[in-house]
Amino acid sequence: MSERAAPFYCPYCGDEDLRPSEQGHGGAWECAACNRAFQLKFLGLLTRGLQRDTSGRNGT
Repeated sequence: MSERAAPFYCPYCGDEDLRPSEQGHGGAWECAACNRAFQLKFLGLLTRGLQRDTSGRNGT
């Protein structure tokens, strides 16, 4: 994961007060609101790509 990529909110409590964690390797973050630490990891690209809506409905 790139150092520029950052989460916008905590996946546990939804708060936005996040800081990079000094523990762990790349992608580790700490939430000041719920006192949890979590790690982000990019797994890869999906092979199926985008799929078109062939039902004839346009979402209305």
